[in-house]
Amino acid sequence: MNPFIGPIYLLKGLDLIRRPGLRRFVLIPLLINITLFSGAIWLSVAYFDAYMAQMLPEGYAWLEWLLWPVFAVAMLLTMFFTFTLVANFISAPFNGLLAEAVEKELTGQNNSVDSSLLQVVKETPKSLWAEAKKLGYFLSRAIPLLLLFLIPAINILAPFLWIAFCAWLLSKEYLDYPMANHGHNFEQQRLILNQHRVSSLSFGGSVMFLTMIPVVNFVVMPLAVAGATALYLDRYVHHPAR
Repeated sequence: MNPFIGPIYLLKGLDLIRRPGLRRFVLIPLLINITLFSGAIWLSVAYFDAYMAQMLPEGYAWLEWLLWPVFAVAMLLTMFFTFTLVANFISAPFNGLLAEAVEKELTGQNNSVDSSLLQVVKETPKSLWAEAKKLGYFLSRAIPLLLLFLIPAINILAPFLWIAFCAWLLSKEYLDYPMANHGHNFEQQRLILNQHRVSSLSFGGSVMFLTMIPVVNFVVMPLAVAGATALYLDRYVHHPAR
């Protein structure tokens, strides 16, 4: 129930990805993240004003000073969250290997994870199928939430609902890797996260905050995978889905 779990485990993830035995597992996810988030930053700079003009509701000029930062966060979060999903979809096999390597590092086992190209190819279909299921889960809930932005008056609440939703989805996105390595399927993962709703939201919210910081978001993916693995091993692994 600790709301500060997220920052604690992201700092732990930062320490982990700098360890010599784990650096080789970080390289490819890091390069993918840098490439995609560079594009996201460019798009946000190029089209920010145009998007904000469309998102702010008409008739609420007197609330613009309050609504502008809220809608700005929601817009940036939408863009960066979309790029996060794409980055994780591409990096899924490598992120699974990173989570496995982090677990071996933390449990003191011999860190002999097979990171060969053949191993990655073997894991790719399963990893991509898992990412596709997460994407379907996201879209089935994201589309109704995004439609709220188009409804006058109600769209004032839409950014707050969207931010909470993204925090939950990011916790699901990154905790999936260690849980999948332990054989938990999609539904079991949801049950486990529901048992730890506060800490899961704290972790996802912390990842979301870092995702919106340019340059810092380059390292978010490997850092979050490592932090999520540590969080799972410390607090979730002894609470199986029921």
